[in-house]
Amino acid sequence: MAGMELEDFNKSIEVIGKKLRELRISAGYRSYEVFAWENSLSRIQYWKMEQGTNCTLKSLHKILKIHEISYQEFFSLIDDSEAL
Repeated sequence: MAGMELEDFNKSIEVIGKKLRELRISAGYRSYEVFAWENSLSRIQYWKMEQGTNCTLKSLHKILKIHEISYQEFFSLIDDSEAL
């Protein structure tokens, strides 16, 4: 990826991470570690997702299933001002 494309991609991953954190908190989990532990997720992987540094489609799929939310519902949570 070239310059601006990489910046846009990184911004998108950060926004996804922010929304995952909001979902976790709204589900009553104050700690990402407890959420990861109780849902059999790698704590490090989940933390990286929330930080916007590493997000795979496979991991996103698993987390959305835990929250019982579809891709469409999840991405509709992202405000146009946050999205690129």
